[in-house]
Amino acid sequence: MIAVTSLLDQSHSDRVTDLTELLEKKFGLTGVKMTPYPHLTLLTAEVPDMEELREYLEQTCRETEPFTIRTTGLGVFPGECPVIYIPVLRTPPLNLLHTKLHGDISEMSSEMGIYYNPSMWLPHVSLALGDTTRETLGPVLSFLCSYNFNWEITLDNLTILQKSGDYFLKDEEYHFGRKELTI
Repeated sequence: MIAVTSLLDQSHSDRVTDLTELLEKKFGLTGVKMTPYPHLTLLTAEVPDMEELREYLEQTCRETEPFTIRTTGLGVFPGECPVIYIPVLRTPPLNLLHTKLHGDISEMSSEMGIYYNPSMWLPHVSLALGDTTRETLGPVLSFLCSYNFNWEITLDNLTILQKSGDYFLKDEEYHFGRKELTI
């Protein structure tokens, strides 16, 4: 299973990394570090022909201009190990890109992650996952409530993350916009 993501710009990547390091220091939470790059996941899929996917993403990025997304507040996906995240607001440019990617990649995929279906997708940036407990949830949220999560982030890439052992590592990164030739 691979993930098609957009890595956060450097400023917001640094903010998320700083927060996850604070969560590790204060609460011992390290699960989110299984993906060492702060990102927005657009979809997960099982893709038999990775070369076809790479060509598709490269072409899609040539046709896509960078755009801005907004985040606000905090969210929780409940469960035995709750996920704490920063919600990303769904905007027309984000929905358009996500719907295109989901539709096209499903044609080359043998399996798609159900939570990334356009009608169910809740875009977010994860702060804690995998090792969060119900007991730590309250204290972690109390701690995070002192931070402002009203951010504007420029999305300018599509990046394939692939599982390697216990981690998801960068396979390939493509940047939005056409490269202009200078004469």
